[in-house]
Amino acid sequence: MAKPAPGKARVKTVRTKSGRTKRISYGQRGAKVRPGTPKGDSYCARSYGIKKRMKNPNDPNSPNNLSRKRWKCKGKKSTK
Repeated sequence: MAKPAPGKARVKTVRTKSGRTKRISYGQRGAKVRPGTPKGDSYCARSYGIKKRMKNPNDPNSPNNLSRKRWKCKGKKSTK
């Protein structure tokens, strides 16, 4: 089991097209994820702006998209 980078909560191991494995650390350590709350809506609105500026906004393995999935973001809102 891979350990996340310092200060990060989770890690996902991904296999690249060339066959190598890559570790992606994401999420703030110690933060509580509560989808469907005002805090969740605020996070989703902030991360939506980050997503718009990304080169490949639909990359499912980017740290931003992995965190948005955990917060259950749909656009700028967090759903329960």
